[in-house]
Amino acid sequence: MLENIIAHYKDALYILAEISASTLELIGILIIIIGSCRALVRLVKSVVKKQPFHVVVDLGKALSLALEFKMGAEIIKTVIIHNLEELAILGVVIIIRALLAFIIHWEIRIEGKGKDDESKPSL
Repeated sequence: MLENIIAHYKDALYILAEISASTLELIGILIIIIGSCRALVRLVKSVVKKQPFHVVVDLGKALSLALEFKMGAEIIKTVIIHNLEELAILGVVIIIRALLAFIIHWEIRIEGKGKDDESKPSL
């Protein structure tokens, strides 16, 4: 009886984890698409108006946010790991996404400093 309840509970947990991870992955993808389109539109407007626009900062923020959602999905997937090989693959994916997030944050910071330097009046 108890084993049957535990089996149903595990099945429900697996289904919930799959749905949650897939939803977070979808949100991440939508953020990338929307952020990329938004950055492109703002870039075109800045070229037409001949105003400076730092596309790296704008797009980088969208990519960074999307990566956070996608890493959340990977963390949820750890619940449904069945063997060490899957865990190793998942670990590599998480490390790669964390490195990408770090690089994007670094680029945003560097680009943001450059933007601040341009806005300061020169003597």
